[in-house]
Amino acid sequence: MGAKIQDLQHGFIICNAEKLVGCDIHLDYPSVGATENAMLAAVFAEGTTCIRNAAKEPEIVDLQNFLRGMGAKVSGAGTGVIRVEGTTGKLHDVEHKVIPDRIVAGTYLTAAAITGGDVIIEKVIPEHLASVISNLRDTGSRITLSGDKIHIVSPVRPKAVDIIRTLPYPGFPTDMQAQMVALLTIARGTSIVVETVFENRYKHVEELLRMGANINLEGRIAVIRGVRKLIGANVFARDLRGGAALVLAGLAAEGETTVNGVKHIDRGYEKIEEKLSQLGAIIRREE
Repeated sequence: MGAKIQDLQHGFIICNAEKLVGCDIHLDYPSVGATENAMLAAVFAEGTTCIRNAAKEPEIVDLQNFLRGMGAKVSGAGTGVIRVEGTTGKLHDVEHKVIPDRIVAGTYLTAAAITGGDVIIEKVIPEHLASVISNLRDTGSRITLSGDKIHIVSPVRPKAVDIIRTLPYPGFPTDMQAQMVALLTIARGTSIVVETVFENRYKHVEELLRMGANINLEGRIAVIRGVRKLIGANVFARDLRGGAALVLAGLAAEGETTVNGVKHIDRGYEKIEEKLSQLGAIIRREE
């Protein structure tokens, strides 16, 4: 597109361009972040940009709808090919309602599953959670869909699943892997989880082991043998979703669990302790 990357160091990318020019972009992997950045750059590039092997996540469609509302010419979101016709003019104001966060909704569904709860999640788009719902049903939860509501009724102890493999949308989201691993630690039987999207995304496993989980890691594969109960422990959140998984494990564990490093959790969950308290959890935040 004509940008010059001057430097890449200490976590910063320094680049410039007199102007951007539309081009064909083929992503080696359908990355959500790469697709979004390419779309945004293409809006003001001269000519047409074609993004191939684009991510298909609902967030990509939502970004397209937002840009269209501002006057940008974008099409194809939700498919593997997105086309953007660049504009040299200005975009105009728009009022846009962001879609519900499917990962937050999935996390609360898993919270219900790990505690044997009966919970209704409102203001969600169930279609965006199809793979999560399918796997939760495999663990024994009864899930009913009605409009923008999801009702989950979970057994006292979940069942193991044969295998869960993280994949780009509409497959099982990598951002739900940690929460599902936490659930499967107390399942009856042995489960296998395969992480195909990101490397080094099992940081939560070491902390779950401290709580009594039985998990063996073999590269990108986690073999989880369910235990009857987890034990409360002092654990550390090393990333956003792993931190959420530790909170869920703490809900199901015997005794008290302290999750440190909540700054990671706060990146993706607004006042998670208040919402869980409303559902009956004994949870508090300590400064």
